[in-house]
Amino acid sequence: VQLQASGGGSVQAGGSLRLSCAASGRSISAYGMGWFRQAPGKEREFVVFSSYSDNKPRNADSVRGRFTISRDNAKNTVYLQMNSLKPEDTAVYYCAADSRTHSYSTWYQRSTEYESWGQGTQVTVSS
Repeated sequence: VQLQASGGGSVQAGGSLRLSCAASGRSISAYGMGWFRQAPGKEREFVVFSSYSDNKPRNADSVRGRFTISRDNAKNTVYLQMNSLKPEDTAVYYCAADSRTHSYSTWYQRSTEYESWGQGTQVTVSS
């Protein structure tokens, strides 16, 4: 599956943005979909995840209550709604997909477990 992320931009603290990740080539209905982010000089970190098998999103502690992942299988698109943005949310955001079976329940937190990645979209939050 090929992924293309969009929707990034510059906002003030407290603002909102919605990122989109459009998939092509295969249906996302068979994929676990995740969002990661990478700030300058830092490692890529897990943000949120949506499983293809249940409706229970998994969120990093740093974004819980502020960020929401959703998927529209008909549009083959995954969204990341980001509210109450903080300067520390500034990063390049990446969407990722994986369809394989994994041997441990928290595999989705590891970027190396994903087989497909989008190109990233910049989010900048000013104070």
